[in-house]
Amino acid sequence: MTTDIIDGWWTKARQLPSSNQNARPGNSEISLLVIHNISLPPNEFGGEYIEQFFCNKLPVNAHPYFSTIANLQVSAHCLIKRDGSVIQFVPFLARAWHAGRSSFRGKSECNDFSIGIELEGSDTIAYTDAQYSALAELAKQLMVDYPAINRSRIVGHEDIAPGRKTDPGEAFDWDKFQSMIE
Repeated sequence: MTTDIIDGWWTKARQLPSSNQNARPGNSEISLLVIHNISLPPNEFGGEYIEQFFCNKLPVNAHPYFSTIANLQVSAHCLIKRDGSVIQFVPFLARAWHAGRSSFRGKSECNDFSIGIELEGSDTIAYTDAQYSALAELAKQLMVDYPAINRSRIVGHEDIAPGRKTDPGEAFDWDKFQSMIE
């Protein structure tokens, strides 16, 4: 497989740079892929609220929930919309602010060494076939470009922040996804 990642940007994604990022620590090898979900407002899909949120432009008065997250500064490397389209906010070489307080196999601060992919969705609503296809394509590319990421190092947010996070949730079909990246 040839690379479609140039300077940390996936050429198949629409680029929408977020300021919610910074440099990874110098000794951090990219070695973990974290799958998340997000919907804004909760359990509603479509529109540009997620993109606005990751770029600190969320219209706070557009929905009552938005005032509860208005001051958060978060991002992910990529968002996969319900139709399978991919938006990239942070180059893979930089640290996105997606995992929060987290730990994987005894190593804390997963943002330092991980790539975060958000799926537009919720814990209990099935993800689309288009999302699985796009996620599988991106994951396979990431495993080529960042060989420390392998199938055993692709996890849910729930796995690195248990008790605090539940995504991608029970609706995410891990068996289906794993079969697509074999």
